[in-house]
Amino acid sequence: MEDGILKVMKSGGAESANGGDIVTTRKYKNFILKVDFKITEGANSGVKYFVSPDLNKGEGSAIGCEFQILDDDKHPDAKLGVKGNRKLGSLYDLIPAPQNKPFNKKEFNTATIIVKGNYVEHWLNGVKLIEYTRNNDMWNALVAYSKYKNWPDFGNLAEGNILLQDHGNEVWFKNIKIKELK
Repeated sequence: MEDGILKVMKSGGAESANGGDIVTTRKYKNFILKVDFKITEGANSGVKYFVSPDLNKGEGSAIGCEFQILDDDKHPDAKLGVKGNRKLGSLYDLIPAPQNKPFNKKEFNTATIIVKGNYVEHWLNGVKLIEYTRNNDMWNALVAYSKYKNWPDFGNLAEGNILLQDHGNEVWFKNIKIKELK
């Protein structure tokens, strides 16, 4: 903590190598999650949901759907993946966010994730970036062509933990709010 704000410490870009990820103790199914975040130059992080901490017992973060937090201009991961699906606001390695998004690299920005059953939305600073539906043939085909293809039933959990990722770059998180939906 630094001045009441969660701070991911620098560790050279290694996943979960310094402070480690922060994972909720509860699982969530239908929810609105809002997180204010601020990145440093070249930073990489993310907010993951439908996480199962049991899926990855090795090195790195637990596996789950991810709202990508990234310095698109300076981090090399932005050039990997397909059609920008590893850039800020994207569903990491699956669905790209638009190129022109409301983002200020020097200020706090607000990521919002809305989940209602299998329907999911990613928002950045009040603008909807993407929407998708899980647990169907289209979703499974998308996963089959991603880095998650070997993870059984990826993204199809009925409920899961939420995770703030330590990807080894300095990133701040504050005003973390989860509202459960019926």
